[in-house]
Amino acid sequence: MLTSKRISDLGAETMQDAIGYVAGVFNGPFGVDTRGDWSHIRGVSPVQYLDGLQMMFGFYNNTRPNPYNFESIEILKGPSSMLYGQGSTGGIINLVSKKPQAGTFGEVWAQVGNFDRKQLAFDYNTSFGANDDVLVRTVGMYRDSGTQTEYVDDDTFFVSPSLKWNINEDTSVTVLTNFQKNESGSSTQFFPHEGTINPAPNGQIPVERFVSEPGWDQYDTEQTSVTLMVDHYFTDNMSAHWSVRKMDSESTYRTMFAWPPVLQADKRSLVRNFSLSDGEADALTSDLQLRSQFDLGSTSHNFVAGIDYQSADTDTDRLFLTPGLIQQFTGLQVNTSLDLYNPVYGQTGFLPTGDMIPDTPGQNDKQLGIYIQDSFEIGNFTINAALRHDKAESKSDAPGASKTEQSATTGRLGILYSFDSGIAPYISYSESFLPRYGSRPNGLDANGQQLTGTYKPLQGEQVEAGIKYQPKGTEHLITASVFDITQKNAPRSVSPNLEVQDGSTDIQGFEFEAQLEFDQVDIYAAYAYTDTEQNTDERSTEELVGLILQGQTFLQQQLITNNAPLGAVPEQLLNVWATYRPEQLLPGFKIGSGMRYVGKTYDGSRTIEAFGQTLHTAFETDSYTVFDFMVGYEFDSFDISLNVDNITDKDVVSSCLYRGDCFYGQKRTVTANVKYRF
Repeated sequence: MLTSKRISDLGAETMQDAIGYVAGVFNGPFGVDTRGDWSHIRGVSPVQYLDGLQMMFGFYNNTRPNPYNFESIEILKGPSSMLYGQGSTGGIINLVSKKPQAGTFGEVWAQVGNFDRKQLAFDYNTSFGANDDVLVRTVGMYRDSGTQTEYVDDDTFFVSPSLKWNINEDTSVTVLTNFQKNESGSSTQFFPHEGTINPAPNGQIPVERFVSEPGWDQYDTEQTSVTLMVDHYFTDNMSAHWSVRKMDSESTYRTMFAWPPVLQADKRSLVRNFSLSDGEADALTSDLQLRSQFDLGSTSHNFVAGIDYQSADTDTDRLFLTPGLIQQFTGLQVNTSLDLYNPVYGQTGFLPTGDMIPDTPGQNDKQLGIYIQDSFEIGNFTINAALRHDKAESKSDAPGASKTEQSATTGRLGILYSFDSGIAPYISYSESFLPRYGSRPNGLDANGQQLTGTYKPLQGEQVEAGIKYQPKGTEHLITASVFDITQKNAPRSVSPNLEVQDGSTDIQGFEFEAQLEFDQVDIYAAYAYTDTEQNTDERSTEELVGLILQGQTFLQQQLITNNAPLGAVPEQLLNVWATYRPEQLLPGFKIGSGMRYVGKTYDGSRTIEAFGQTLHTAFETDSYTVFDFMVGYEFDSFDISLNVDNITDKDVVSSCLYRGDCFYGQKRTVTANVKYRF
């Protein structure tokens, strides 16, 4: 779990920043992206939750959450869908909101930084009533900022009032609200291999280069959410917790990028396409839990039974225009070429508007889950067993559309033995189920047939074994683990707007993590080794190549990805962060530094040589190391700090994919902070 103190020490401006020092977590698979927080846990994208309820539905129609509004961030690795509902085989990230507390306290935070960053935030908490039974808290922020990508802003405003009413000693009601508006653009430029990981005649494409059109490009989102939480104790050992959230969000997305991302004959320019979308997501989520503690014979039990439900209405209207399509339908000859080394904007002569986006049907997705979990102790053994059944259904708003259903029963079993020395070996088996809602986009399956119907659900299983060690009388925690994951119906991205599901993925790995807390020094160290392999087609390479040469080109993607590692997944990760607070020598002073090593990543394909020729060449992205730094001083009610990410300003390519695009990592980012607490 990442506490607010640790998030602050890291100077994390996004959730993606905050998780960069966790074992097995790659927080930059697609570089710096203003549209959302992307990561891979054990090679797979996690599902994101807020206060135990799923918060993201659909794509590019949600508002990016702000870490200043969180008390902590919980990361569950591997299939973890027992108590959280839908989850990926990689894991789950649960954001925990700041909630009202007893007493009166507050904070005002001012920040400035490079890329013209200016930010002001506050957090105020108080309580009142005869017995301080009513607790109130409000968190808010205003930010006006640019980014490392030219012409792309990162502006935000949010306010989150919350209230907790302790009705009596057994019952409390909490209401959390959030009103947020983000105004940004697309910092992801889908640069080609040539000029990023491969040499180009005109050199490296500048990291800050903007491919779209200034003043037209935008990614603006708004969100309103209300969460109700009710806690009631029937007895000291039996309680109920119910949480329900209504969340509405919308987005306006306009951008340009080259597809395929290939430099033209002049080795300087790209031919860009227009991409527009307007998205909405209205979701109702709920989770009701009954918790009980009891003894049964010689065993002590912590029992949880619950039912969760969610209903999400999503509607995303899209328009994708190439210069050829524009000429075909309008007769206009549009010049979308852009020189990446000396860009001149405003030359297209045509910019599509939202009125041109076709209105397409939305859809409603529902899910109902029932689960039980029992954690009990027998001597030095702790056994955790859980069982869950999910039923999901999806229906398009299109006239005459039929309803599709998916269901699964999943389980988990874990056994841990605690030695008196503080050493605790464990072994576990777990499963996951993640429905894929909506209609498939245009494309072909492995047999060359048109894709129809819905996506297949993602299903996974994991076997994990490890050792945890917590020396007695300390806060230290050292963990080492090995795992083996199998993911079925694994998705593969073949373009920014198209995924196919035609196989499985095997993931094995080793992780080591140490959280050491001494009197004046905190150290977080993590290492992960991850080996992945895609299995997309049982036919031999020679057979597939023969079919492709006969004209069945739809099999090419199966050919180049079969038995290949996953794209944008580092083979090795090594992170170390240390914070020093010399309370005896210099009270209030703090200094911290970190190192992040990202091993080589693959493009998700394999080199194909057959019939005496090379049909496809796989690419690797080089490993890199970046360093982060923090220094600060706390005195009276003030906390002054300076945070620097990528202190050497190293240009890094975080990953490249076989479909042709590459992504730049974070440039040097500097922020100066003043916090006043009262």
